[in-house]
Amino acid sequence: MKQSLTFRILLAGIAVFLFQACATTAPTSGMAALTGTWTNSLGTVWTMRADGSFDVDLNHDGKRDAWGTCSVEGSTVTIVGTGGVVPKGCAKTTGSYHFTRTKDTLHFTLVKDPCKLRVKNVTLDWNKK
Repeated sequence: MKQSLTFRILLAGIAVFLFQACATTAPTSGMAALTGTWTNSLGTVWTMRADGSFDVDLNHDGKRDAWGTCSVEGSTVTIVGTGGVVPKGCAKTTGSYHFTRTKDTLHFTLVKDPCKLRVKNVTLDWNKK
């Protein structure tokens, strides 16, 4: 009888642990993996929304400097800037990146993007704010 009670308590503890782990696991693909506010080592702040729109604060002053839309298929994101600061050679260009997310960090690997400044910024590691 005592062994059965101990087993039940142990089983309940394992179940609680597994439910907790599932609740705190960050999504690793799809738009949900990118949604949130992120910052990189340059101080750039990138706010990604679930609807695919985003704002970029390049100088960390709380005002958006650029904005656009993105679409995600699996772990590949396609980025299109639609307004704000447009570096030379970047107007009406599209960038594609493969991304990985681990808990509170995003890392992008270039697939194709003609905009050198965007590549330089995007391919830095991003931390959830």
